[in-house]
Amino acid sequence: MAETWDERDTGVLRLPSGRLVRGRGLRRPLPADGPVPSYGVYLLGKPPPQVPWQARWLRWPDFRLPADRAEAHTVLVEVWRRSLTERVEIACAGGRGRTGTALACLAVLDGVPPGEAVAYVRAHYDRHAVETPWQRRYVRRFGAPSDAAGAEA
Repeated sequence: MAETWDERDTGVLRLPSGRLVRGRGLRRPLPADGPVPSYGVYLLGKPPPQVPWQARWLRWPDFRLPADRAEAHTVLVEVWRRSLTERVEIACAGGRGRTGTALACLAVLDGVPPGEAVAYVRAHYDRHAVETPWQRRYVRRFGAPSDAAGAEA
């Protein structure tokens, strides 16, 4: 039986396929209205605090891009895959820039055209998601062969 989010839970983004992923800012306490994640990916410049569920740290400094783009691609594909049957959350400190960028990349994996993914996340998650021009460019190029190799243009 699938144990995913309720789309009414705080911070939950419904992707076009119906998959649900929660975005969150770690500066805020866990939402009181709903279950905890079964898997979390934390986008931070330093290791995240310990959590009682399965978690992965993706080194991603504030206002920047992932330190290892190939690893980021692998991690986000895993998040997308797991979101079909699990409560997966993606979080950074504030829950907008890095989290919004990762959620927009998930939207691309889910079939949203890369040029529309930021607008999709802003409309369905947070209107301030994806904060910098290089984060927007990263989403537009996400999934391209050079992305997996970690190239920056």
